[in-house]
Amino acid sequence: MRLSDAGSRDALQLIAEGVTDVAHFGVAAISVVREDGKLEVVAVAGSDVARSQLEGSRTPVDRLAGEIAKADDWGLLRFVPHERLEPDAGDEWGWVPDIEPIDAPDAWHPLDLLIAPLYDDNGVLRGTLAMDVPADGRRPGEEQRALLNMYAEQAGRAVVVALEREALAEQVRMAQAARRIVRRATAQLSLERIAADSRDALLEGFRAAGMWIHTFARGAEGLGHIYSSNPTEVALTPDLVKIAESTAQAAWRSQQVVIVASNVEDDESLDPAERAAVLSFLRGIDVESLLFIPLGAGPECLGNLVLTRLPGAPEWTETEAAAALDIGHDLGRAILNARTFEREHQLVVELQELDTYKGQLIATVAHELKNPLSSVLGHLEMLESARDLAGTTRGSLAAMERGAQRMVKVIDDLLLLSKVGDPDNPVIPTPVDLSHVLDEVIDLVELSAQQKRLDLKVEVPDGPVLALGDADELDRLCANLISNAVKYTPEGGSVTVAIDVVDGDVVFTCRDEGIGMSAEDVARLGTEFFRSSNPLALAQPGTGLGLAIVRRIVERHGGSMDIESDLGHGSTFRVHLPAA
Repeated sequence: MRLSDAGSRDALQLIAEGVTDVAHFGVAAISVVREDGKLEVVAVAGSDVARSQLEGSRTPVDRLAGEIAKADDWGLLRFVPHERLEPDAGDEWGWVPDIEPIDAPDAWHPLDLLIAPLYDDNGVLRGTLAMDVPADGRRPGEEQRALLNMYAEQAGRAVVVALEREALAEQVRMAQAARRIVRRATAQLSLERIAADSRDALLEGFRAAGMWIHTFARGAEGLGHIYSSNPTEVALTPDLVKIAESTAQAAWRSQQVVIVASNVEDDESLDPAERAAVLSFLRGIDVESLLFIPLGAGPECLGNLVLTRLPGAPEWTETEAAAALDIGHDLGRAILNARTFEREHQLVVELQELDTYKGQLIATVAHELKNPLSSVLGHLEMLESARDLAGTTRGSLAAMERGAQRMVKVIDDLLLLSKVGDPDNPVIPTPVDLSHVLDEVIDLVELSAQQKRLDLKVEVPDGPVLALGDADELDRLCANLISNAVKYTPEGGSVTVAIDVVDGDVVFTCRDEGIGMSAEDVARLGTEFFRSSNPLALAQPGTGLGLAIVRRIVERHGGSMDIESDLGHGSTFRVHLPAA
């Protein structure tokens, strides 16, 4: 039977791991005394084999007492050399390490017994901390014994607390019920909702009259935020906020809660002036005592939870304090998650605003450039029709026209990129015959393919292949992918274009034997203005907008695109679109 409280198990396991990690023992085990008079192993660290054999095993307490009577006294520790043990001691204790003692006078023997009996304040045995297999193969010296005694002291306190939790089963059950509610509340991404969803469970589970959660201000001076079970109850002054913050920071570092009440001796968590200020505040709201719980995640303290009780209510117990500290961890993670969500949400809003601005800027600049370019092209056409121009002049005019036409194409790409990236301009889907779209695109690129002596293969089923979408945008999608394949495939290579219907999707595939791309380039492909780092690709004219347009068209149509590429051996683009 395991300890029912997860916090107790974790605390004992952490202590056992400290013995193995810090005190350099291969195995550490903590046992607790059960009602049947047997020691049950509840935490094992250092060895999976030892854990599988020891965890949950039970040994009679009187057998331990018999062995301890033979032991050397090392403070809280008791050491029984193997030669003093009963012959069947190994079988009784459940596990013996398979080690060979080193050749030294103080060598550790597999049957040596090093154990710390753990007693409560009344001298009653409540458990044990046992250690085995020292890393250096020797019986511990004075310095190591001092460290082990420290862990034994911690283990003793932890075992007593764990058993007190077990004894106060009903109270713990209520606290754990509160914790479960709090954990459900942590799914909320709003601090107000976290406080509201936790309120009833915390008040009931801890028999509290009121509560509030105080989160600290971030990055600037301020009082932070207070979320109360009754907003009219709590009005902290700046001085009280300062006391709360410094106390919470110290409590989080020491992983302790603070109890403030007129009949409770101060544990130096507050200086006399601070304690007097807090007690005066409590009297002002008719509260007898409070349980002050730090809230945090990792090393950061994010706030505090305060639970209050009225005059005549019972005093706060260690069990409640321990359970409350666990809740402090849960609520701390919830606060951190909520703050992270708020920051991410704000970042998303800002990025969306930036993307909208970028789209508007692109569209505006493109429009402003297109008008004068149209005028330039018109005048170039008029000049070329003049009869008195020399050959050199005509050549210059032709070059100017080619440059202007290239600028027009870039502007058209920018306008299309702005259009397909505008969330306020959704696709109005209609059935589009992709076979027909493909025929028209092939007609446009076929001459370029022939000039490079490319083998342009087209694999299309008989009859229409209908996809849901915008005809013009799907035409541009196919044109950009196929023209890229033709452009980047060396002379004599091949380009294969195919359409198929798979699992309700129309699949358009464009495969080439071109220069290919690295995995790093593939990961960034489709980003506006990005061009491959391959020098062979950079030698070709382009703006990096073609595949960005393709990516946005695919996304707008609710499709997906897979890219396979091998540097120097070609690329395959596979686009899935909803079938009509």
